[in-house]
Amino acid sequence: MAHLHPFRALRPAPAVVQEVACVPYDVIDVEEAHALAKGKPLSFLHVIRPEIDLPDGTDEHDDAVYDMGAENLRKFAESSHALKEAEPAVYVYRLVMDGRAQTGIYGCVSVEDYDNNVILKHEKTRPVKEDDRTRHILTQRAHAEPVMLTFRSNDDIQSITDAAAEEEPIYDFTAGDGVRHTIWKVAGAEQLVDAFRLVEKLYVADGHHRCKAASRAAEDVRNRGENIPEANYFPAVLFPMDEMNILAYNRVVYQLRGDTTDFMEELRKQFDVESGADPIPEEKGEVCIYFSGEWHRLTLPPTRRESLADALDVARLNEYILEPLLGITDPRRDENIGFVGGIRGTEELENLVDSGRAALAFSVYPTSIEELVAISDAGLLMPPKSTWFEPKLRSGLLVHQFD
Repeated sequence: MAHLHPFRALRPAPAVVQEVACVPYDVIDVEEAHALAKGKPLSFLHVIRPEIDLPDGTDEHDDAVYDMGAENLRKFAESSHALKEAEPAVYVYRLVMDGRAQTGIYGCVSVEDYDNNVILKHEKTRPVKEDDRTRHILTQRAHAEPVMLTFRSNDDIQSITDAAAEEEPIYDFTAGDGVRHTIWKVAGAEQLVDAFRLVEKLYVADGHHRCKAASRAAEDVRNRGENIPEANYFPAVLFPMDEMNILAYNRVVYQLRGDTTDFMEELRKQFDVESGADPIPEEKGEVCIYFSGEWHRLTLPPTRRESLADALDVARLNEYILEPLLGITDPRRDENIGFVGGIRGTEELENLVDSGRAALAFSVYPTSIEELVAISDAGLLMPPKSTWFEPKLRSGLLVHQFD
């Protein structure tokens, strides 16, 4: 049974919502955050990427970064640009990208559900990223960004969602990337709360580190003896599985162990390599490789290993090429591998290789939502960076404060 929790959102005034809303913290680096926030004092990047307001070169884990994030959130909350809901509520959030709509429920979910595997994970988290997000939550006394979850929908949830989306929205704007964002406040949140009690499992789509950080922050609050029930919940947008859109999560390798001739010769010994190929795999099992200015295509053999997770294309790439030919045995920690979200296109892979910043690139076939759910249900974990969900949620729209 899943717990959906209405909350009193801190949110932008409608007149400035487009100035405030920004991309999530983890899809851009510091330089990109600087560029996106330039000349935009209301951008929520000042809260979720507060290092942009500190001297260049400031370490992102410096105490000053966390303090700046909390101060920027406080200033926003106290400004005329922000509203605080009088009563707890849940919302419907629709994103439209390239004519395709994806509609979910925006509310809070329970740390207890996360700890007890009602909310299922499919990736390991890294302690350094957990520490970072936990400190931001505790310093700001807020969850500034939602996570993305998915679930098996039912008719009751669908009918409530449809009815809410017929009303006047509180926000409706198109972001700079062309994605339209529309949010409605749901009348009668208790109906949705009751409907989600019939949902057996929720699945993390995007935001594993934010989920874990919420759990750790709640534990920290309890350990300090603070009685703050609201700290036991964190914001999420919950989408039906059949509306989820997963793109490829591609890979680049920065350096080869031998020379370029050795790699290609070994590749051709083991695989039937088609050169001059298109850069995007056409079906599961295919991988495309950009190397020395040309795209190559091959089909990966079935896994020789045991689990469902080993059958993923990204896992088979590890098994047959990254480990034996390139010496990358732990993609989670090896600094010789990088990951490029599919939204950036294969042109980004070509740019990285052609510029000399990478030695080669892999364009992979996307993981399916069915694979994600099956692996999560089995209690297994995927290789790192197995899924890239689009469109991304915007941050700064509905903030969950717990102080």
